[in-house]
Amino acid sequence: MDHLVLTVIAQDQPGLVERVAKCIAAHGGNWLESRMSRMAGQFAGILRVAVPAEGYDELVEGLQELSEHGIRVLLAESGIEPACNWKPIHLDLVGNDRPGIVRDITQLLAEHGVNLESLTTEVLPAPMSSEPLFHAEALLAVPLTLPLETLQQKLEELADDLMVELNFHSGE
Repeated sequence: MDHLVLTVIAQDQPGLVERVAKCIAAHGGNWLESRMSRMAGQFAGILRVAVPAEGYDELVEGLQELSEHGIRVLLAESGIEPACNWKPIHLDLVGNDRPGIVRDITQLLAEHGVNLESLTTEVLPAPMSSEPLFHAEALLAVPLTLPLETLQQKLEELADDLMVELNFHSGE
């Protein structure tokens, strides 16, 4: 079996995921995992599929033909997952919204070799004041060689500078 990672983007509409799923199934593909979401009237998803080698080209062609229905599909061949040399850590962050929060947090993470496995952010009104509150939830892949205490200290220093509340806990 060959594996593909697909990114799907389209104007949100009922039946969109079904159309992609039908295309994959019609070409002998197997839908393995996905993350999908709707935002501001747009739909985006990333998914991994397995397909028999003999059906690979036909599946790729079928996915590209979805553009006739306004569905853009970006394809990438899926490689073998590298050996796990990291530990999962959950990060929750809440604070007054301001430009640059994501930049500052991701810069610190990158400087320490930490990878983002997933990131969800949103801005909502605060319960009492209705001021915009920024909220982020992330799953971090922290290198086994990086002491958690070091990362936590650096994140807490940054949280103080950004004036945000940060919770950091093991993903295991």
